Amino acid sequence: MAKVSFKNISFKYGDHQILKDFSLDIESGEIMCLVGPSGCGKTTLVRCLLGLNKPETGEIYVGDTCIFSAKSRTNMAVERRNIGIVFQDYAVWPHLTVSENVGYPLKKKRVSKAEIAQRVADTLALVNMTEYANHLPSQLSGGQQQRVAIARALVSNSDIIVMDEPITNLDAKLREQMLEEIREIQRKSGTTVLYITHDQQSALQLCDRMAIMEPDGTLCQLGTDEDIILRPANRFTFEFIGVSNFIPVEANGGKLTLKPEGGSFPWADGVLPEGTDLSQGLEVGVRPNDIVFDPQSPLRAVVTRSVFLGSEYDYFIQLGSQELRVQQNTLDAARYGIVKEGAETGIRLLNYRFYPPKKEVSA
Repeated sequence: MAKVSFKNISFKYGDHQILKDFSLDIESGEIMCLVGPSGCGKTTLVRCLLGLNKPETGEIYVGDTCIFSAKSRTNMAVERRNIGIVFQDYAVWPHLTVSENVGYPLKKKRVSKAEIAQRVADTLALVNMTEYANHLPSQLSGGQQQRVAIARALVSNSDIIVMDEPITNLDAKLREQMLEEIREIQRKSGTTVLYITHDQQSALQLCDRMAIMEPDGTLCQLGTDEDIILRPANRFTFEFIGVSNFIPVEANGGKLTLKPEGGSFPWADGVLPEGTDLSQGLEVGVRPNDIVFDPQSPLRAVVTRSVFLGSEYDYFIQLGSQELRVQQNTLDAARYGIVKEGAETGIRLLNYRFYPPKKEVSA
């Protein structure tokens, strides 16, 4: 196990700044998920860690060892960093058996055959692939091939593994299973894992902590999944992690009015936190499962579509002419009744947050 520290990392391609003074500490033995939209700099940061990109400023530490420092001109060679990497496309050699694939990094380091055999056997046992040792990749499922890739990353270094979108190519059921297996492998090995993804659901299921990156490459929020969901740092985190609705709000003399497209609705239940900045305008953000149906509420909406998803109902409703999404679990649906498509009903907003309107990005 090893701690990883990025200190004030800056990197750009030409005139395009990707990372600027980026700092992040990954604790020894934890799974850190680095989450953000495509193009925010996640993979660039990984390449800096691996030694494939050279930052302009900053330092990178693995444990107490400085593997990169712009100031002291330290730049440890890629092969000496001993960081395992698992890609989304498995990257296993089709002509080599499972054992040969896993043992390849040790063979390149000229480790003895006896030691290679022992370490490969131990690692395959760790990822539950012992019985497939003599299989070719073509004889394996996608999930099994990914386990081979993880074993290959573990065999030469069990301290740090970087996983860059490792389950993207798997179907939904296999993705779920693979996340559980990655968690179990990490628990057994104690490896520090940096998991890179734009899939927030996978990150929530897997991580000990999440680091949320904004589109400009800055670190937006760092915390546990509960921190991220229940205490989002800003509108970007609230909007990026999970599904969200935003409705324009007007405040006048302490009274609030919802101003969705094509309508205006007095909002008697709304409470504006003291000190809220109104200078840029205001929107209320609310998640689909925090909008509840209440026939007695004066806030009226029309259900335009209802979808049954097994454990919940997914509704699309219109407030004025603005579409909102509502989620209702099946227990509540059984208790309070299913709202039919085309029906008008009252709604109430729970656990909402206020944010300035989203800034339009100029082309």
